[in-house]
Amino acid sequence: MTIKQLSIFAENRNGALYTVTDILAKENIDIRAFSVADTQDFGVLRLIVSDTDKAKQVLAAADMIVSITDVIAVEIPDTPGGLSSILKVIYDNNVAVEYMYAFVIPHTNSKAYVVLRVPDNDAAVAVLQNAGITLIDDRTVRQF
Repeated sequence: MTIKQLSIFAENRNGALYTVTDILAKENIDIRAFSVADTQDFGVLRLIVSDTDKAKQVLAAADMIVSITDVIAVEIPDTPGGLSSILKVIYDNNVAVEYMYAFVIPHTNSKAYVVLRVPDNDAAVAVLQNAGITLIDDRTVRQF
């Protein structure tokens, strides 16, 4: 069970993030989660949005470099140690994590959500499901 993430390669300059978010706002595309990784000259904006295909289309039409990546999203307790408990399962099962980021939805009763990029989604999903960890699908994350 994976979800679709947009990755946008952007020049590290004033207004680059605004441009991306403005395009999405004008198309009524909601950002559910995001992460920004940067270097001195360029950055990668990773987004979970309400309409991945439309977002890719409108951003590409604005001459942006955009790709779609399958990632895993898990539900964790929004309490001290919640993230650690998930990472222990991942560590104990030798699953590598390339990157991750988290988001909290206020009305979800003490739950947080973590997006994980791993080399083998199927293996990671099996490990997480075997440990009783709740995975979130595309439809669910877009309903938040």
